[in-house]
Amino acid sequence: MLNLNHKNLDVWKISMKLITLLYDLTEKYPKSEQYGMISQIRRAAISTSLNIAEGASRRTQNDRKRFYEISRSSLVEIDTQMEISLLLNFINNSEISEIDETVNHLFAKITNLINKT
Repeated sequence: MLNLNHKNLDVWKISMKLITLLYDLTEKYPKSEQYGMISQIRRAAISTSLNIAEGASRRTQNDRKRFYEISRSSLVEIDTQMEISLLLNFINNSEISEIDETVNHLFAKITNLINKT
């Protein structure tokens, strides 16, 4: 694998942790959601990390910010997916406490990264 700068970013490391948390959580979802909520949640989690990595590789500030903003938007998508999952009783609040904490922490760190770029 390439030894690139984005791998040194705390936001990227946290986003990778979020992927594992969400994959573990969605294993508990109904199999009927394999191509619905499960797929959407996992894609949003992966999008968060991918856009941080791609943003870090961009040369201009505007390009970097754009990808970091897309990453942050994916977190908003994950938050809404967790709300929907609660509403549909796929999960309960105790199951997502670490995810909620991680999403909030990551959102703040990405916002800080955007502001510093």
